[in-house]
Amino acid sequence: MPFKIALFFGFALTTLLRPDPVNLYLIGDSTVKTGSGVGQNGQWGWGSVLSQHFDTTRIKIHNHAIGGRSSRTFVSEGRWDKVLSQLKPGDYLLIQFGHNDSSPVNDTLRARGTIRGIGEKTEEIDNLITKKHEIVHSYGWYLRKFIAEAKSKGAIPIVCSPIPRNSWNKDHIVRPDDSYPQWAEAVSDAQGAYFIDLYELIATEYDRSTPAQVKQQYFTSLDDTHTALAGAELNAKMVAKGIKSLKKCGLRGYLK
Repeated sequence: MPFKIALFFGFALTTLLRPDPVNLYLIGDSTVKTGSGVGQNGQWGWGSVLSQHFDTTRIKIHNHAIGGRSSRTFVSEGRWDKVLSQLKPGDYLLIQFGHNDSSPVNDTLRARGTIRGIGEKTEEIDNLITKKHEIVHSYGWYLRKFIAEAKSKGAIPIVCSPIPRNSWNKDHIVRPDDSYPQWAEAVSDAQGAYFIDLYELIATEYDRSTPAQVKQQYFTSLDDTHTALAGAELNAKMVAKGIKSLKKCGLRGYLK
């Protein structure tokens, strides 16, 4: 009986002392989470299958990405404040925006665009949708905001360049010279955040196949931006590969 009691209290003590799981928060657009996150219209974001690559007994993944948002509207709708309020020291934050940031700054359809680049230029508008006066910043400004505010909470931010669309130049995926992938990297370097060149990792994989094969296997029939389940799984695999390459990042230790 004493032995059994000792075992019981030993188990109880271990349970009490076991640290809470580390949290990994994802923020982004539909390429990270589409609709309900479970294959709406055949579309899947990589964040919905990322858990396949992690030991989820030790880390909990919270996918706060949502379709249709840019870095700007993720902030203006209060979604970033909600994530920020939950961040704790030691948590991780994966950031991927860019696909919707190239939209118009002010229109009656979405009004979600950001100013191109990473500078401090602003544009004041009377938002045609919200009817509110708004100061719009650059893509880089919003990334800097995410990084700085996550760090202020003791969290570790990791920026991903946006995934490539199914856009080809002969037998290779188009590589932009001065656009969102490069801007994401420049901001990350300047702010001391981890960076994963997700665009290049995925584009390299696509280049192993033909445009027709990539379209059929990885993308939905609806467009050349949103991935099917196989595409989301490939992209999540590349995210895990990118995390594994971050030699000083503790998130590596939670990968399977």
